[in-house]
Amino acid sequence: MPTMNAAEALAELAALEDPKMRAVNERHGDAHGVNLSQLRALAKQIGTSTDLARELWDSGDVPGQLLGLLLAKPRELADDEIDRMLRSTLSAKAHDWLVNYIAKKSPRAEDLRLRWFDDADSDARAAAWSLTSVRVAKRSDGLDLDALLDRIEQELRDAPAREQWAMNETLAHIGIHHPALRERAIAIGERLQVLADYPVPPNCTSPFAPAWIAEMVRRRS
Repeated sequence: MPTMNAAEALAELAALEDPKMRAVNERHGDAHGVNLSQLRALAKQIGTSTDLARELWDSGDVPGQLLGLLLAKPRELADDEIDRMLRSTLSAKAHDWLVNYIAKKSPRAEDLRLRWFDDADSDARAAAWSLTSVRVAKRSDGLDLDALLDRIEQELRDAPAREQWAMNETLAHIGIHHPALRERAIAIGERLQVLADYPVPPNCTSPFAPAWIAEMVRRRS
């Protein structure tokens, strides 16, 4: 049983709100000012509860939604619930956490990937590409990797930002994990130049696919 109800959890989150942090986060598409380490500590204090997670999600409060994603058990959420949550995310961080903590860990991840892959909503397609990256890296049997590269080559440059980022990740993972297609993946990245100028701190790997592929192959060799 959780140690507090939804109203109490939301009150705890409100007490953690920092206006200066909110100003910074809002520039990155996240309308909240709660330190994520403190939010994670609160989740640990409350304990797992998918029912409470549902209430927090439906509150429409961004920190509440983030907290709910940490409390939910992915296997207890139906496909339609996860789909509804994806389409009602209120922040960039909530979208990322929903994909990484819920969709990727759901026993129905492949069903969700197929459901979203050709969706009219670019954020749903972005989620599908993120799930595709996992399959490319871990269990690619049944995937038509050449067809994925065809689509990436056609759509990557003009894709909306979130979808572009996820599609680029799939491109890099194909090059990293599938040597027979590495040369083609690198060539696509070099031709399109997507994220070639993305600023990267020292000692961090560039998201530019050719550089990313080269660095990860070097580490694995």
